[in-house]
Amino acid sequence: MEHRLERIKKQLHSQSYKLTPQREATVRVLLENEADHLSAEDVYLLVKEKAPEIGLATVYRTLELLSELKVVDKINFGDGVSRYDLRKEGAEHFHHHLVCTECGAVEEVEEDLLEEVEKIVEKDWKFQVKDHRLTFHGICKVCQEVTVTSGNSK
Repeated sequence: MEHRLERIKKQLHSQSYKLTPQREATVRVLLENEADHLSAEDVYLLVKEKAPEIGLATVYRTLELLSELKVVDKINFGDGVSRYDLRKEGAEHFHHHLVCTECGAVEEVEEDLLEEVEKIVEKDWKFQVKDHRLTFHGICKVCQEVTVTSGNSK
């Protein structure tokens, strides 16, 4: 984790920002909960446990800054809540998500599934793609098994 924190600090410095104690507390929470797709409020509650003096507005500003600098990606899974996801080290693109509409589980897909689509968009529409995101909404394997074993079919 310290290695990633140091890389994020360098990323901030390269854009003339400092890793203040408030920003560091926020980044540490994101690193410690990387698999959880936390909302700003979730991040705030976890930051508050470590540093009670940090306010919600500071956490929001930090998350927005990290999003602008592409340290984190701001995502929405259709539930009206913005969530924050750390970019993987060395990732050219945002990773993809599978969102279960039954239980709300979110699974990450690390493979870049859109390389060919990007080439078509760039060639046919003369559009220079900088990034992309893909979210599939459906029913996860666990919920499908529950439906089958309970005899319900939707």
